[in-house]
Amino acid sequence: MNVKEFQEELIAFASEIGIDKIGFTSASPFNELKNRLVRQRELGYQSGFEEKDLDKRTQPKLLMDEAESIIAIAIAYPSKMENAPTGKKGSRRGIFARASWGEDYHTVLRDRLRQLEEFILFHVPDAKVRSMVDTGELVDRAVAERAGIGWSGKNCSIITPEFGSYVYLGEMITNIPFEPDTPFEDECGDCRLCLDVCPTGALVEGGQLNAQRCIAFLTQTKTSLPDEFRTKIGNRVYGCDTCQTVCPKNKGKLNLHHPEFQPDPEIAKPLLQPFLQMSNREFKEKFGRISGSWRGKKPIQRNAILALAHFKEEAAVPELIDLLKKDERPVIRGTAAWAIGKIGSEEGRLALIEAMQKEQDEEVILEIKKGLQFVEEKGIS
Repeated sequence: MNVKEFQEELIAFASEIGIDKIGFTSASPFNELKNRLVRQRELGYQSGFEEKDLDKRTQPKLLMDEAESIIAIAIAYPSKMENAPTGKKGSRRGIFARASWGEDYHTVLRDRLRQLEEFILFHVPDAKVRSMVDTGELVDRAVAERAGIGWSGKNCSIITPEFGSYVYLGEMITNIPFEPDTPFEDECGDCRLCLDVCPTGALVEGGQLNAQRCIAFLTQTKTSLPDEFRTKIGNRVYGCDTCQTVCPKNKGKLNLHHPEFQPDPEIAKPLLQPFLQMSNREFKEKFGRISGSWRGKKPIQRNAILALAHFKEEAAVPELIDLLKKDERPVIRGTAAWAIGKIGSEEGRLALIEAMQKEQDEEVILEIKKGLQFVEEKGIS
């Protein structure tokens, strides 16, 4: 087999099946990356969703003995929503991050990688391949950077000249010795817009993220959100795009060419109040096909409550009171109590007083006290 010729055939095939960018790198260790990951762990900056074994994250040959190359792919997703609905008083709306618009990207990229695998094995029957998307051991961004997909921006995203940072990433380890591509030079220069506008200061410095402070991570947690971040989330129910939307390299990058990623406006920018009484089944039926649903209803519902407090949406108070009285989950009861206080109303004050007399959970009692303090500060008594 002429590897170089086959590599060109593979590149052409990737374009035919809807892969926007494909790059190649060696299966040699990511030594510098390991040093950074060790430092991230020491600082407590990791999200906890990552593979725990740092050797597996940085040594491809631990994942495939005969590994010679890694194929990196990128597929662009849209940055603009057409016919986006507008929220208003009485019908407030939340927002899912752009990476969660349309069909779950894990499904789409795995399908594209499966087609690449079949193409490779048809032409090279004794080839070995192993693909992964997002949840694999390797660090997608590190592979993409070394394979020439784009450069690693200060916002910790891979930035491509063609599509900006609005790209999904995946990779495949193989025993075929493909010719490596040349990495991009960093083009961020002196720009630090993403660092300056990060709502929580999660971007510690260019290329270093404290995931524990990142809204994209915080919106996926299932516990009560720390007070510090509750007013920072705004109307985000999943993820955060701020460090991407301000990036000059993303200007004019609409990426509307993949139909499967076109958002349903009513799902990508949903009404908030229906989340308050939504069943698990209803949530799965409506939102189950998007990637932002992977943690289930609870985090989204908690975020919707915080968003209603952000808007001070009085129309939501009766349903929030209902959650405070009846929901079995302390996180939801407590968040509802906090939100009721933030919105501030006589109806809410009376409900908080009543709940204080009946509540047994210490954390929820603390949230009720916070809520009562809010209404007292507003002069509602």
